[in-house]
Amino acid sequence: MAVKLPIYMDNAATTRTDPRAVEAMLPYFTEKYGNAASRNHKFGWEGEDAVDLAREQAAALIGASPKEIVWTSGSTESNNLAIKGAARMYAKTPDARHGANGTTGGRGHIITVAHEHKAVLDPCKRLQSEGFDVTFLQPPADGVITRSMIAAALREDTILVTVMWANNEIGTINEIPEIGALCHERGVIFHTDATQWVGKMPTDVERDSIDLLSWSSHKMYGPKGVGALYVRRRNPRVRLEAIQDGGGHERGMRSGTLNVTGIVGFGKACELAMHSMESERERLLSLRRKLERELSSRLEVVQVNGHADRRVPHILNISFGFVEGESLLMGIKDIACSSGSACTSASLEPSYVLKSLGIGDELAHSSLRLSLGRWSTEEEVDYAVEGIVKAVNHLRTMSPLWDLHKEGIDVSKIQWQTH
Repeated sequence: MAVKLPIYMDNAATTRTDPRAVEAMLPYFTEKYGNAASRNHKFGWEGEDAVDLAREQAAALIGASPKEIVWTSGSTESNNLAIKGAARMYAKTPDARHGANGTTGGRGHIITVAHEHKAVLDPCKRLQSEGFDVTFLQPPADGVITRSMIAAALREDTILVTVMWANNEIGTINEIPEIGALCHERGVIFHTDATQWVGKMPTDVERDSIDLLSWSSHKMYGPKGVGALYVRRRNPRVRLEAIQDGGGHERGMRSGTLNVTGIVGFGKACELAMHSMESERERLLSLRRKLERELSSRLEVVQVNGHADRRVPHILNISFGFVEGESLLMGIKDIACSSGSACTSASLEPSYVLKSLGIGDELAHSSLRLSLGRWSTEEEVDYAVEGIVKAVNHLRTMSPLWDLHKEGIDVSKIQWQTH
């Protein structure tokens, strides 16, 4: 079968909206266009009914109650609401800038990880400026955060732990159920950014001891601009301080007119994910393994980043020694992929995620993130392998360092003269 170019291997950045989700959305643009908060006429009732159905669909996907779903504009807003809302609600002291003795750091302790998404790191840094003490754990070389790492960092004044379920750049899977159980044992609120997990892997917030969970529609074949936050209602009942006021929508946690059309598409995407998750997971894992195997066997000095096995099926992060990542991307223009997170791809700095694993700047600069999706095919994988192998070999022919490496010289030990 002929491959239609360009091919898309950047599904960790965003996914194509499933046509079935689009079809479900269409009536809510021009026919059923009422405001879901308008409860005195048919148009509003139709909008409210659609939102309620989507709430049921989203809740079913993660094992929650529909009453525990709060609609947002996406994972960034969900993370901000969860982290800032919980920290400020459960703060040890009321002053937003200083501890009880007038010094910063007295409002409570928060634990997160250095290779989290910026949508988690930046809210945590904001809270630091408000007097919270934040521990940014350094991940191990395989990128997996374990219960024991969190246990070692917990303190008497810890009020919140936030650890992503699957890393958006390297795909590693953290010990989320174990960390959740630990936090419940210690009476600490636990939040997970599950953007790269939900809809692709089985999720049960009760079984997995999760208090707050963020996820986004456009990472799982729904429309952009809509997301959700799960907020536990029982054992324990989690409360959040709102970060957006005006009207008291979503039980006072997130004011604003609901994006009914987007929510309908999100709900449909959740329903579709429930029915196809198992078969899709196996198919994507097979494709990813083939991609990884072929690139690793046909090229020298190749490194797969992250844990060898504990990775979500759709993400492969791979580095090619003696090749500059941006040049490689230019050499494979008909293969849509990235050199890191889409949210930081405008930066010329090497990936902070890879650097946090102890990977040097040069190898971090030479990495590609290839992420597969619902419409990825084996023919596309074959095409990508051929294109990447050809581009890497071509770039290496122009590298004097590659020539030295081929001669058996360890270029990392060369002392270069400067003038």
